[in-house]
Amino acid sequence: MISTVLIVLEFVFSIALIVMVVLQQAKGEGLGVIGGGGQLFFTKNKGLEAFLEKATTWVAAAFLVVSVLFALV
Repeated sequence: MISTVLIVLEFVFSIALIVMVVLQQAKGEGLGVIGGGGQLFFTKNKGLEAFLEKATTWVAAAFLVVSVLFALV
């Protein structure tokens, strides 16, 4: 029973994580930050971008917790 719940949670979090990452706007820097184009670090996120960034962090953390719990069961 508990493993079924964990599998469903893992599936839901994985789909949510994929959707959130796809919806985020591309920063466009890539490996250009290494060469000194540090505009990535000085931009402020506003509105939807800030929400998606925080939500992605929380969903990724929840996905990690469920993955660890699933491994222990």
